[in-house]
Amino acid sequence: MIEHIHRLKTLTVDIRAGRAVRHLKLVKSSEPDDLVFQSVWRGRPLNHANVLKRHVKPAAKRLDCKVNWRSLRTSCATWMMQAGADPKSVQGQMRHSRISTTMDIYAKFVPEGQKQAVRQLRAFVERSVPNVPLVFQ
Repeated sequence: MIEHIHRLKTLTVDIRAGRAVRHLKLVKSSEPDDLVFQSVWRGRPLNHANVLKRHVKPAAKRLDCKVNWRSLRTSCATWMMQAGADPKSVQGQMRHSRISTTMDIYAKFVPEGQKQAVRQLRAFVERSVPNVPLVFQ
C-alpha cells in the first residue's frame, strides 16, 4: 500500500477546460502530515459530495444498488459488529460521542447475527459446564 501511495506522487492527470488541457500533479504536496487523497486542483481535502456523485454512485449503479454516505456508514458499523468487534471500538471508529448512537442507529439487526450469538452461547456453555444436555438450539 505504501508503494502505491508513493507512486501517486509521480502521477499527473489531464483536465480539459474547453479546448485547453491542464496537466496537474495528482498529489500537490507530499509532506508527512499532508493528506493522502487530495483534491487535484489545490491539494485540499476532497469534497465529499463530489466523491459521492462522481465515484461512489456510478459504481453503485453498475452494481444495481443505491448508496449514500449514511448507508455506507450503517453497513460499516453493522459489519464490524458482525465480525466480532466490541461495541466500544465500533463507537470509536464511527466517532460517536455516545455508544447508544452507534448501537441504536447504526448497528442494524441481522438475523444471521442472532444465530451466531446462539451458537457462541452454546459453545460457551458446553465448555463451561460439560456433560449437561442443552435444550436450546
